[in-house]
Amino acid sequence: MGGRILITRLLSLAVLYVSVAFGLYDGNNTVDLGCNKYAGVSGSNSITKWLGVRYAAPPLGDLRFLPPEEPPCDDAVQIADQHGKWCLATGAAPDNPDTSEDCLFLDVYAPANVTASSKLPVFVFIQGGGFNSNSSPNLDGSGLITASGHSIVVVTFNYRVGPYGFITNGNFVKANNGLRDQRKALEWVQRHISKFGGDPDHVVLGGSSAGAASITLQLAAYGGRDENLFHAAAAESPAFATMLTVEESRYQYENFVIRVGCVGHDSLGCLRSKTAEELQEQNTNVPYPGAAKSPLYMWGPVLDFDLITDLTYNSFAWGRFIRVPMIFGDDTNGGTVFTPRNASAIGESNIFLHDQYPYLDLAHLMEVNSLYPNQNTSCPSPGCYWRQVSDVYGDMRFMCPAMFISSMAAQYGVPRSWNYRYNVEDPGQMAEGIGVPHTVELHAIFGPENTRGGPQSYQPGGINAHIVPVIQAYWTSFIRSFDPNKFRLPGTSEWQMWNSSSRQRIVFETGGNTTVEPVNENTWIRCEYLSDLGATIKQ
Repeated sequence: MGGRILITRLLSLAVLYVSVAFGLYDGNNTVDLGCNKYAGVSGSNSITKWLGVRYAAPPLGDLRFLPPEEPPCDDAVQIADQHGKWCLATGAAPDNPDTSEDCLFLDVYAPANVTASSKLPVFVFIQGGGFNSNSSPNLDGSGLITASGHSIVVVTFNYRVGPYGFITNGNFVKANNGLRDQRKALEWVQRHISKFGGDPDHVVLGGSSAGAASITLQLAAYGGRDENLFHAAAAESPAFATMLTVEESRYQYENFVIRVGCVGHDSLGCLRSKTAEELQEQNTNVPYPGAAKSPLYMWGPVLDFDLITDLTYNSFAWGRFIRVPMIFGDDTNGGTVFTPRNASAIGESNIFLHDQYPYLDLAHLMEVNSLYPNQNTSCPSPGCYWRQVSDVYGDMRFMCPAMFISSMAAQYGVPRSWNYRYNVEDPGQMAEGIGVPHTVELHAIFGPENTRGGPQSYQPGGINAHIVPVIQAYWTSFIRSFDPNKFRLPGTSEWQMWNSSSRQRIVFETGGNTTVEPVNENTWIRCEYLSDLGATIKQ
């Protein structure tokens, strides 16, 4: 069976190559980018896909740890029917066949038969993964295009993570190359997306978790300098991690050099001489100075006073960000999948938090413990502090940053800004005890058939299947018009714009329902404290 499939594929590719060579191919799916030509593939849903398109040169050899460069040219028509491999992840096996150091690829999804004059709105999505992995590779944009009535173009892409994207030594290794990859992809969109039917003057930037944090960093990049790379933003659960300066992060470079066996006069040259497999064998986290254990995610953006001119909390507090329409929000139980389930005492809760945020001091932890008393009466049984530490971590890393960004947008005159809470309960996740976990809404936004590992209740016939068209309508409305209400489904709630006095946000509920709520006072008090603390603990 597998042999017949392979033979059929080879024959189809041979026919396509011959057709192109003799000028017989109709050319509707072949896009000439000047330096490269890509032949897309059409699906049965009236959507054309161009998969595995290079937006930058392979970051190999002497290009390892450098900012992205232009992709190499190829005169042949390249068949764009296979996703590019995604980028090497921290802690991942050296021989994972799905990953590679050669990973700077993007995918384009567009309605069939679009032309260069179609000028459709464009949605560019940045996947998450804590800046240590590409956690949502190969997302299929077909569901969003269908939900939009075939009126948008979707772009997804990989970017370097871990040491490949975020190592720096303060001298010869420029910081934040993973973020520079993102900007390179956005620059590619500006130059080329019109050839796929998209409008470079109508680009909405989307992202989830570290991808949503990337949105905040791109909004504030170079002190909020607007280079017209995007014109609106929709961010799901922005993750505010510890951000070190280049000098403070030097221990990460030095530790990596030691483990790889590159101590010497030219440690960087040695690192570049190693194979990716050799680097991967040592690509693990180490504790922050003064912390007990390694953080969940060690490598990440650093304060380089170039691309990143200040801590994220400071950048938005001082209004140094691009003013565009924006959506920010989070899930009800964003911390549960990260925190130790066996935490059985307040000390274990505090140690976990300190490992992630080493600039939390004793006074900060004392106030956090007061704001988040343990509600579990089963102590001292194993795990009785799991939900307490989950609540703190979820608010500190995701929920409170999302509300802070929305508040700063309103304060600094962003004309349209919205906030949400995702509260769709899946029976399996509820039984597992994780509630409504981090970024689960991604499966509804893209559609469960276009993502991996989503809840069964989102599938057709499931109790939460109705949330899929509901949230897709809001998102595609925002992509099309910079307003989630214009094309929302009949009978769904009008999504009120955020302001810091009423603090109204939309709530996506189980079964596809939507409501509007003011943020409750207890949550607001906690978030005011954590947001005021944010810059102190280097978020």
